[in-house]
Amino acid sequence: MAATTRLRNSGIAEIDKMDGRQFEKYLGLLFSAQGYKAEVTQAAGDYGADLVLTKSGQRIVVQAKRYSKNVGLKAVQEVYGAVAHYRASSAWVVTNSDYTEQAYKLARSNNVRLINREQLIEIILQVKQKNSVTRKVG
Repeated sequence: MAATTRLRNSGIAEIDKMDGRQFEKYLGLLFSAQGYKAEVTQAAGDYGADLVLTKSGQRIVVQAKRYSKNVGLKAVQEVYGAVAHYRASSAWVVTNSDYTEQAYKLARSNNVRLINREQLIEIILQVKQKNSVTRKVG
């Protein structure tokens, strides 16, 4: 699939126009489609997690960053801090952009998964492909 077609099919341009809260809700739907139970936390006082995902008894805290520039250290620190509060086993940061080198380093040393623009597009396309297959079969 050509790069421009992949981008168009992913809907990433619409994501780039969303506000932060819409992005959080969108990710909740996206991860639900992947079999996670997704809960969007309250807007204020979320203790560093925008979403809490549950699957197979595992809890994952997610910090969502809809940015036009690279996401820095603070997001990694916040989501890592949320692990204990939500009694989670993993922490992820998801962005429609990318991360600074410092963020990548801190995430590696703290076992925080960073999902950047390319990986997000990949997840979206996988979900869309899975859904189109089920629609055709059903």
